[in-house]
Amino acid sequence: MVSICALLAGCGGGGGSGWNPLGWFGGGGQRGPQTLEPKGGYARTDQRLAVPQVLSARWEPTVEGRLLVVTAIAPTKGWWDVALVTETPQPEGRVRPDANGVLRLRLVGSPPLSDDRSARLPAQPGPDTITVAFPISAAALERIDSVAVSAGNNGIALKV
Repeated sequence: MVSICALLAGCGGGGGSGWNPLGWFGGGGQRGPQTLEPKGGYARTDQRLAVPQVLSARWEPTVEGRLLVVTAIAPTKGWWDVALVTETPQPEGRVRPDANGVLRLRLVGSPPLSDDRSARLPAQPGPDTITVAFPISAAALERIDSVAVSAGNNGIALKV
């Protein structure tokens, strides 16, 4: 028993002893990253364009929080893949306001291809209105004072 204690006491020395189990798998040395955020921050990879004009925004209640519903219109028919995205790139499913408590969103979408017939037809305010929604949990709403939605030519803000 005494020999085991002596062996373990020798392992705990501050030197570079290979007998120390804390150093066997990189332990005790340099620590891993302190955050999961990639070096240089989250890159914006979304290539969609800003939808030119937001018309209105409103809140709809949900079981988990609220749904931000935004209506907009584009200059031509055929815009697709329209969505609200955070102004500053964030991990999927995370919603974080800026230092002033404002959640900043951009209204983006993909215009029709130039050879598509829709690209030459002007949008009509009634049938070609675009509606998108952005869910925000009750937990995230506690940190948000207001939401600002920016479009290509204008924007809109709502209090929470």
